[in-house]
Amino acid sequence: MVSNDAADAEVAKGPLHGLVVADFSRVLAGPYCTMLLADLGATVIKVEHPRGDETRAWRPPVREGTSTYYLSINRNKRSVVLDLEDLADRELGKRLASRADVLVENFKPYGLCRFGLDYESVAATNPGIVYASITGFGTAGGAKLPGYDLLVQALSGLMSITGAPDTPPFRSGVAVFDVITGLHACSGILAALYHRGSAGVGQHLELDLMTSALSGMVNQTGGFLLSGMMPSRIGNDHPSIFPYAPFDTADGQIVLAVGNDTQFRALCELLSVPGLVEDPRFASNGDRSAHREELRPLLTARLRERSAVEWFEIMRSAGIPAAPVADVAGGIAFAKELGLDPVIEMGVGANKLPGIRHPIRFSRTPPAYPLMPPTLDQDGEAVRRWLEGQTGFGV
Repeated sequence: MVSNDAADAEVAKGPLHGLVVADFSRVLAGPYCTMLLADLGATVIKVEHPRGDETRAWRPPVREGTSTYYLSINRNKRSVVLDLEDLADRELGKRLASRADVLVENFKPYGLCRFGLDYESVAATNPGIVYASITGFGTAGGAKLPGYDLLVQALSGLMSITGAPDTPPFRSGVAVFDVITGLHACSGILAALYHRGSAGVGQHLELDLMTSALSGMVNQTGGFLLSGMMPSRIGNDHPSIFPYAPFDTADGQIVLAVGNDTQFRALCELLSVPGLVEDPRFASNGDRSAHREELRPLLTARLRERSAVEWFEIMRSAGIPAAPVADVAGGIAFAKELGLDPVIEMGVGANKLPGIRHPIRFSRTPPAYPLMPPTLDQDGEAVRRWLEGQTGFGV
């Protein structure tokens, strides 16, 4: 891999250039948040235990012997090993916290208190710090619960609504609440930095996966609170819209996302079944939702006449929301076809790694990807020199 020192000259000055982030987090929610900040120019110093971030050992898959899970969420960072049980390393951790603009941590609740790295201790010497704490279930009754995304998917109710009526509950195919919490952490940090710009002081942000889950389930949690109706598993159907689901074709399935009456009329015209629009069972979205099991076979009979790819091209041209069910490779390929440029290269020089680009485009200060995910303690010596005031490595 290209050393991070060699990449310094090519670090773009993104919108967060000059911001120092002390990253005491590990696994996914925190590292995803700090990677997004790093993409935008922040100097992120990843503090790791001598064992390293757990995701370094999460395999398969691997790339050149390194976990791709780790590689996917740790670009543009610098790694330093600090054993907080060691007094000298603990003092370096405190020095880093005193110089940082942002600190992100996901230790067990109050876990950093014994090291003098809790918010109150850090803010006593660094009142401008924006300090983000991420837990699984908060710091009160859920303080002792381990904060794993899968547990949150189970306890939040997400699994109860994921799957078909005749299947067991399923988890999401990605740690969705870790990702949502990381996004909330990123937006909260930026809001707190904006506040600091006018008020002159930082603050403590507390995030937990459980609250992020209940917020992220939007219409399902909101629908229950507002109506008392308990959501249930209905497979790939939408509880409030139809047709909004996969349908069988001559080969494979195509997803229809028909969200209003105008789109339904256009779909019926395209399928040469205009009479369905006049049928009182299907006249409005509410009617279609109530009579979905009667409407489904009528649409499927027509959709079976062509392949999913053929229907996609026809419906795409007609402006009807539809899509074949692709795999991950197909998803990346389609994004490329649309000109979204989803794949970037991390690092500089000849030895680079592919990755998915930062999801936001900036017209003036675009994200950059000069640093590949660091090996364990790759920047330990440089970080120590910086903490002693000898060098800035791009800060």
